[in-house]
Amino acid sequence: MPSDIPIFELPIVLLPGEVLPLHIFEERYKRMVGDCLESEEPFGIVFGDADGARSVGCEARVAEVVETFDDGRMNIIVAGERPFRVIDRREAPEYPVGEIEPIEVAAEAPSLDPETAAAARDAFADLVERVSGEGPDREELDADDAYAIAARVELPAETKQRLLELRSESDRMKLLADALGALVSTLSRSREIAERATMNGKVVVT
Repeated sequence: MPSDIPIFELPIVLLPGEVLPLHIFEERYKRMVGDCLESEEPFGIVFGDADGARSVGCEARVAEVVETFDDGRMNIIVAGERPFRVIDRREAPEYPVGEIEPIEVAAEAPSLDPETAAAARDAFADLVERVSGEGPDREELDADDAYAIAARVELPAETKQRLLELRSESDRMKLLADALGALVSTLSRSREIAERATMNGKVVVT
């Protein structure tokens, strides 16, 4: 059922289940966050760049007000909820508002390709182990969906936006496996170059 929601256009992407810190300083967004806190309702975050605002975003609920300044600025933490599609957007007197249609996230457990899911989880575990020296808890990881895994690693905004727009969990896992695999390859290559530079003072790219 379409409904109106305050819209916050940002050069970032919020995913369902992701926790994100925000610094609120523009007057219209200070009013927006204040109204959302009073009504205990979420606002929408939509990714915007030089190509304009995207039509699929994610609901954001204020989980914590970390700090409030004398001039009304705020440091807050938001949690991602449901993705949505923007049907119409307008500049209301107080702040931007959009008519949105929530997008329900289907679990798709019976149809999810186990090999695709395993590839995404293995790539994430490999990445974590390479960076921290210790792998994640495998039981917890196996219970995570694509959104939950993606929320735990810094991915390019374009990749996260694509994850948000994909309606199939299998497709999200496939995209995530490819993106995380590329990060692992890049990290491996960077370390290989660093090791060669340490050994002979030269960086050899082959």
